[in-house]
Amino acid sequence: MKLKLNTILIATLLLVANFSYSQDPNFHVYLNFGQSNMEGSARIQPQDTINVNDRFQVLEAVDCPNLDREKGKWYTAVPPLCRCKTGLSPTDYFGRTMVENLPENVKVGVINVSIGGCKIELFDKDKYQDYLTTVPGWMTNMVNEYDGNPYGRLVEMAKLAQKDGVIKGILLHQGESNTNDTLWTKKVKIVYDNLMKDLNLNPEEVPLLAGETVHEDQGGVCASMNKIIATLPETIPNSYVISSQGCTDGPDNLHFNAEGYRTFGKRYATKMLSLLGYNNIKTD
Repeated sequence: MKLKLNTILIATLLLVANFSYSQDPNFHVYLNFGQSNMEGSARIQPQDTINVNDRFQVLEAVDCPNLDREKGKWYTAVPPLCRCKTGLSPTDYFGRTMVENLPENVKVGVINVSIGGCKIELFDKDKYQDYLTTVPGWMTNMVNEYDGNPYGRLVEMAKLAQKDGVIKGILLHQGESNTNDTLWTKKVKIVYDNLMKDLNLNPEEVPLLAGETVHEDQGGVCASMNKIIATLPETIPNSYVISSQGCTDGPDNLHFNAEGYRTFGKRYATKMLSLLGYNNIKTD
């Protein structure tokens, strides 16, 4: 019996050692989720597809034959970074700015699981099924690309990523579909707390960066939601609000345009870099 226990102990130690060895502390991973402005609504322009540093990687969350990408594999982060036919998003210039400012031995990986038009309830693992009974068919089709459970797919991909690197932060852009919902911050906390638990993360070490909706200075139709988003740090201590002021938008005053996404993504990165202790940040 003693010999058997010793054998089990040695095998366990070897597994732990193997995991530790394969996980690269210099591979920083960021989870991105939300609705259409995180999914990416602007047309991808030529400047967005060139000079993408291969230190900036995306973990594909769905199979994309049109991009020659498979779910669960890493690729150089040339947009689109959400699903196969989505557009430019804040994730793009977040990652570009991160690798531009981090040491050359550090890589940045992103996972983007977002659904246009969704409420935050879609990412509540205990309530999403009830919520899905209320959504239109076009949204159901997008959700089905994640096998009906976007939160579950985000966690699945995040666990894969943890074999390769370390989750350093979470980026959220959502709120348009919850405009004026005074319970939004509490609903976001449920999702954040679930991610911490399901991925065995320490909330003191993994900040949540939440972006504002299109600002009132652009005529944002959901700008009133920004007053609620501003209170998120009162509910989640390690959370930070990313201003959308001056980020240009499209004709619908709901979605940012390409230049707006570029600016917004750089702002997410500037905040994250400051939290990591980096100053004199380059954003060009």
